[in-house]
Amino acid sequence: MDPEIQDAVRRALAEDIGSGDITTNLCVPADALATGRMVARESLTVAGVELLPLIFTDCIVALTRHSGDRVENGDEIAVVQGWARALLTGERVALNFVQRLSGIATLAAAYVRAVEGTRCRILDTRKTTPGLRRLEKLAAAAGGVVNHRMGLFDAVLIKNNHITAAGGVRAALERTRNAGVPMEIEVRTREELDEALACGATHLLLDNLPPTEAKDWILHINRRATVELSGGITLETARAFAETGADFLSSGAITHSARAVDINFRLELD
Repeated sequence: MDPEIQDAVRRALAEDIGSGDITTNLCVPADALATGRMVARESLTVAGVELLPLIFTDCIVALTRHSGDRVENGDEIAVVQGWARALLTGERVALNFVQRLSGIATLAAAYVRAVEGTRCRILDTRKTTPGLRRLEKLAAAAGGVVNHRMGLFDAVLIKNNHITAAGGVRAALERTRNAGVPMEIEVRTREELDEALACGATHLLLDNLPPTEAKDWILHINRRATVELSGGITLETARAFAETGADFLSSGAITHSARAVDINFRLELD
């Protein structure tokens, strides 16, 4: 497991447990054994269940489903067996992770279904919860989207403010040409578009264009570059944007606006 993910789980447990679970330690005998069953309360795409062994460290964890699996209301996702105190103390952190990450995966899968049958693929963005980006991007991938850059370090993405600060499209492209990582540039006007193509840009970002205008730009590009569309793309409008001929659609909503799905943790004394 990635150290960054392990650290996120440690921090979440420390935040919740602090000096100890007062209620559980007072109410529940130390030698009581129990089984906890994590059950879906709605249709969803699972993500984050692989964290359960990190949360319930002294318990036996059996994953009934794995990240990327589609489940229906009433389906069992995981079974945890061990000391009742351990199950009760870890319950909320486990649900917080799995509900949140499964929510992202579920929304991601809905976007993927929305563009099914087109050549377009869905991208996530860097609009993630601070400190949880790796987990949230794993959840998005579990839903079937393509992970965009992880951060500022693994790809060049020249946005409009970079173009302004660099002194223009040509200057920005020339200074990043030998970066050795994937490179993409946002263009705001047809003049910038033609300049970027003339400079050899191979991946273009078109932002905040309505589908009809985006289609016109993509016809003009004529496969001379890969095209990503972004800006205000919702689940309801994704199909229209995909049918413009774009290669990718990116949506920050997949990570920043996904709701936590309904999952229950049912405890039974052994």
